[in-house]
Amino acid sequence: MSHTLGTRQAQKQRTRRALLDAALELLEEQSLGSLGLREVTRAAGIAPTAFYRHFRSVEDLGVALVGEALEGLHPLIGTAVSTTGDAEERIARAVELVAAHVDRYPAHMRFVVRERHGGVRAVREAIRDQLARFTEEVARTLAEDPVSAGWSADDLLMLAQLYVEQMIATGCLFLESLESLEAMESLEATAPSPVPATGPGERARTRERVASTAARRLRLISIGRLHWPDRRAGGGTPDEGAPGRGTPCTGATGTGTAD
Repeated sequence: MSHTLGTRQAQKQRTRRALLDAALELLEEQSLGSLGLREVTRAAGIAPTAFYRHFRSVEDLGVALVGEALEGLHPLIGTAVSTTGDAEERIARAVELVAAHVDRYPAHMRFVVRERHGGVRAVREAIRDQLARFTEEVARTLAEDPVSAGWSADDLLMLAQLYVEQMIATGCLFLESLESLEAMESLEATAPSPVPATGPGERARTRERVASTAARRLRLISIGRLHWPDRRAGGGTPDEGAPGRGTPCTGATGTGTAD
């Protein structure tokens, strides 16, 4: 009996995975708001009625994709802003962790970046809640750093949001560079007399340029942290747009204009 239950559970997980993968592939070319249930089930090779054994709606499937895309980042972000190592080591670690996550889940990250300000409310809220959790986790980690002595809770939360927003922006930079390289490779492959301009060397150089830009931006936040005027006084009045649940999302590149 237990073997039968295990087989059924395994089949259920395979079907759920097939639906998620089919949706991700379709979402490379369209938004979640335009995605139809039958379109997903047809791509997954299952009957439309079977969809409801796994998800209540296409929106519910989108929320599951958000979880897959961002849940794995929680331990990574904690590691990136931990007090282990000096500031430069932390910055290099943060950039490399984000790059590795984008390399592993490019379609998931493209989905999150696009749908963060998209038309499906449940998905926008799921992304917002995940980013709020990141912000709170980073704030708790920053509070343990001696550099944060005397900082108010509001200021720590504001600093945490700057770090989280910049890490999202870093993910966007790596995604854009990956897409540009893929587009160039596609053109080269179809050209009558292709002259290769990409390859492992070009990929490495592009990655290095993106990592350097991301590190400079994070370094600027770190320098500003050391000179924040109210950190000893413990406060001042937080800005109207101070981070927290319910705060409107800023653009993914909102903290990235310093370089």
